[in-house]
Amino acid sequence: MTAFSTAVGELATDVRLPAGDGPFPAVLLRTPYDRARHEAEARGWARRGFAAVVQDVRGRFASPGEWHPYAYETADGTAAVRWIRQQPWSDGRLVAAGASYAAHCALVLALDAPGDARPDAVIAAVPALGPAETAREASGVERLLSRAGWWAAHGDRRDSDERALDKALAQDPGLLAHLPLTALPERLGRALPSWAGLWRRPDRGHLVARAAHAGPPLLAVGGHHDHFTEETVALWHAWGGSSARLLLGPWGHPLTAAPGPDAGPAHRLNLGELYVRWARRALTGDLAPGHHGALALGGADLWLPAGAEGEPRAHRTHLVHGSAFTADPARPVRSDDLTVPADGPPDRCLLVTPPSPRPLDLVGPVSVRLRATAHTPSADWAARLVALPPDGTAERLAFGVVRRAEPAGREAAFTVGLGRLARRLRTGTRLRLEIAGHHFPAHARNPHTGDDPITAEQLLVSRREVDPDSVVLNLPVLPSRPAPTDPAEEILR
Repeated sequence: MTAFSTAVGELATDVRLPAGDGPFPAVLLRTPYDRARHEAEARGWARRGFAAVVQDVRGRFASPGEWHPYAYETADGTAAVRWIRQQPWSDGRLVAAGASYAAHCALVLALDAPGDARPDAVIAAVPALGPAETAREASGVERLLSRAGWWAAHGDRRDSDERALDKALAQDPGLLAHLPLTALPERLGRALPSWAGLWRRPDRGHLVARAAHAGPPLLAVGGHHDHFTEETVALWHAWGGSSARLLLGPWGHPLTAAPGPDAGPAHRLNLGELYVRWARRALTGDLAPGHHGALALGGADLWLPAGAEGEPRAHRTHLVHGSAFTADPARPVRSDDLTVPADGPPDRCLLVTPPSPRPLDLVGPVSVRLRATAHTPSADWAARLVALPPDGTAERLAFGVVRRAEPAGREAAFTVGLGRLARRLRTGTRLRLEIAGHHFPAHARNPHTGDDPITAEQLLVSRREVDPDSVVLNLPVLPSRPAPTDPAEEILR
């Protein structure tokens, strides 16, 4: 095995070659998180016959230039692919791979690069598709905590400080509550000139729209507990290449390093080995055409085909309290606390379902339909679904939020999508549905004035009413006990 470092278009690049004479297929990974952290991954690819090329993106760690997230990845990636294909150790075949931001780097090569720089296959794990997708939900509501954490750790700096936001919050627990949010960099004590511009990015959906015209095979990998789950599934659905595979497990953003509470032994996969086996088949044209894959059924320790989906069934709820409640930005419902206040004026509408008479396998999209009224011109409606099993614990299942602008005091009928579930609920489990005006600090507080939550400096209290008889919880229930599948067989077919 041979390893060396070089500069490709001035960008710091490590190359690790397999033993033998070659030439070899290559794997390209471009990252803003320090190429040195991928040394073990590169060795693994090289041991299995791939030339592994790992590069720091422009302006990060050892690569010169200015760091502008999402700005140069197509051009710099194009230069890297062309350089690789000119090397004597390259057989011309190339897999673009990466997770999170690095998945964006891989995807733009497949979708935006010139033809001679496009990869022959793409592995995109927990893809951060673009700044607009990472900054906001599909409804437009701002993802405050995750973006503040990322920008504090990585924004406008050459290196990273993964705990930057945690340290700042330890000094000022109310850091994210200060207004305006555009002034967050000043409170962090460092310059973040790109922070304000993040919230003005208009290009949401660019890569998914381009995916319909994709050529190479795709392996999309995500987690049910990742904040980019919806984007991962949307990319797989839209992919127009010869084959598209989806692997969706009960994991968080670090994938198998962050198993969820519903993960079982069958969900502990060796992703590296799967990536290598998939890449070999993709490069030799041995993958069957079409969209296939596997998704984990959390709480059941098994896998299902990615196309499995339950039948939408309407579940009625009964009101516990809060058909009239107050959404107060000064005391918002918190995203990091599942405790429901037992006294005081209600801050949310709280409803529950009866205990389930049998185990329920929920696979597919979840939504809530309701009629409600806000007495302010702008209102967010945040819906959180919590499982209450018989042992008395509480576990978040799903969440969704929409932003509505209606004349104050006018009742409206609307639906809140809560994403997708792939989960078995035990017999006797009740579901708690919370309908609130905020989900802070995961999401920025709507000031209720109609002003942009990022630049707003004034907050108003919003009185709300929910018609409890109108609330319908739509759950995707599998009609029978599913037959398990082997995730490797689905990925490699």
